Amino acid sequence: MQLTAYNVKTKEKNVPIQDAVISRTAKGGYIAKGHDGKGNKLTALLGEANALAAIKAGTAKQDW
Repeated sequence: MQLTAYNVKTKEKNVPIQDAVISRTAKGGYIAKGHDGKGNKLTALLGEANALAAIKAGTAKQDW
């Protein structure tokens, strides 16, 4: 499973998130944080199913 995000700086869509860390938001949602390999930070909001699937697949680390 590959996590992707929109890169605001370069305006690219579906950029793969490298070294992703998934954490929970204050309202109970899930957010993936990482970088694109070029020094740009990326974040993406995820649903519970996608977040837990990415952790289980080893694509992302859990932060809670």
